[in-house]
Amino acid sequence: MQGYLELKAWPDALAALNGLKASGLRMAFLSNFTGAMLDQAVKNSGLEGIFDDHLSTDRVRAFKPDPRAYRMAMSAFRLRREEIAFAAFGGWDAVGAEWFGYPTFWVNRAHVAAEELRAVPEGVGNDLNDLATFVQPRH
Repeated sequence: MQGYLELKAWPDALAALNGLKASGLRMAFLSNFTGAMLDQAVKNSGLEGIFDDHLSTDRVRAFKPDPRAYRMAMSAFRLRREEIAFAAFGGWDAVGAEWFGYPTFWVNRAHVAAEELRAVPEGVGNDLNDLATFVQPRH
């Protein structure tokens, strides 16, 4: 478990996330990690001040892909589903968010094949720079 407290962001994360924030987007983690894990990952990666919130599934006592987990973003930002772009590292998470009704982007860093889940994310890319391209036309 200690390893989760030592995680660092990918090398492209800081610049891409700063660019998204500078464009006026509000961002949050929505994760099955605990709040302490998320806080430490942000600190380890120098990402302080970028995210509006850390939405841990601990708050709703339901892990993703449970709809209660995805609903947290709507409550936190007071937005409708279609107004939120959901980015996921895991293909299963991207599909779960897609099923929930979010416009969804899969950051497929590992270049793995899509899982056979009868749904696909709206967008797929290799890193957070691709995510920025996906969300900019919507913003």
